[in-house]
Amino acid sequence: MSTSNHPKLAELPHMPIGAVIALPAESLALLQDDADEALRLAKLTKDWVDGAIARKYADAANAARQGAGKDTGIVRLTDGTVTIIADVPKKTEWDQSRLATLVDRIRAEGEDPAEYVEISFKVSERKYGAWPSRIRSAFEAARTVRVGKATFKLTLNAEVAP
Repeated sequence: MSTSNHPKLAELPHMPIGAVIALPAESLALLQDDADEALRLAKLTKDWVDGAIARKYADAANAARQGAGKDTGIVRLTDGTVTIIADVPKKTEWDQSRLATLVDRIRAEGEDPAEYVEISFKVSERKYGAWPSRIRSAFEAARTVRVGKATFKLTLNAEVAP
């Protein structure tokens, strides 16, 4: 433990989980704030380094991609003993209303649209909750609810803030 009343973030990996659990709520709140700030700074640093790397190699990667006759995808560059793998992923978006029209046309022509497109259905939880019970009950067998990871945010009250 450090000389102050609460441990420093760097001490946590050396503490047993039971000792961390036993800390007062105020110490846990301060540690959570410290961890949030360290994460923010780490992300900022990573973005800065990634941005510098992108600026350094973007022209060469674009030239290599152009030389390969493609606008997207992976190209490999070499700088001394380092291999740089530069990727420009392809992100395709489809107009949902036009796809629905095409699916209807395929179905009307007697073919199975599933041979051409993936069809999925989604229901907004907000809309589901607003439905009449007779409609909701018809959909219940098709609905599975999974829970996410619980989160806790500790906030120091003004009178105990350092």
